[in-house]
Order: sequence, then structure tokens, then C-alpha cells
Amino acid sequence: MAFRGVYEHSLDSKDRLTVPARFRAMLADGVVLSKSLDPCVWLYTPNEFEAIAERYISPHSPFTPEARELRRRFHGSSFDETLDSAGRIRLPKMLVEHAGLDGPCALVGAGEYLEIWGADAWAKMQADLDARGSDVAASLIGGGE
Repeated sequence: MAFRGVYEHSLDSKDRLTVPARFRAMLADGVVLSKSLDPCVWLYTPNEFEAIAERYISPHSPFTPEARELRRRFHGSSFDETLDSAGRIRLPKMLVEHAGLDGPCALVGAGEYLEIWGADAWAKMQADLDARGSDVAASLIGGGE
């Protein structure tokens, strides 16, 4: 099952976020929360996180400065968490600050993972995506040729 849709929730006073009920079974073995390259938080299943690391991080030799930087950024900004009995996950302070999650949040399905955005930042991103979506798609598939 892929992560799809946009869901609105808010962090509680203990920086916990309620996961939509439809995704809880997929996340029963835990989650990996990671600092995104965008101003949001990535939420992966542990298996998917490991697959991403194997495919994109591990092939690079730790003897190059860039590979070490990438490993530090990717693994050093990631945290293992579990859902509590109410279907919530606790977000570490570093990730809350990175994504500016100080009010309403948007959980955005991104296929293999979820993204957690501040509601205002997501609204701006969504407007930008709507305006540029066709151009982005064309650039990724070589203009449709």
C-alpha cells in the first residue's frame, strides 16, 4: 500500500502527531523520521528507510568527504520511533524546528513515505506545484518524447 492523500493534524503539547488510521497497520513495526531536504519531515517504514539507504547512501565510499557528509546528514538526522496506543508518534525537537511545525500540520502522501509539513508551508508548496506541475513532469520524462 502506498501513502497517498493529504491529512491535516496538529502536534500536541508533547510534540506528538496523530497518524491517520488508514496508515497505522503499515507502521505497526515502527517508523523512521528523518530531516527532509525540504522544510518538512520524512516518515518512512523501517524497511523502506533501509532500502533508500542501501540504494542511495551505501554505494558511496566513506573515503570521500561528500559521502561522509551525506551519511551524516541522512543518518544523523533520522530517528526511530513507534506509534503509541493512540496512534501517535513523537517528533524530536530537531525535526519540529527544521519543519517549523508550530501549529497545524499536513501529512502528505509521497508514495513510499509520508511528508510532514507545517500547514502554511504546505499550502505554499502546493500552490507552487500546481503552477509548475506540468513543467516539472515534462522535465523529468524528457519532454514526453
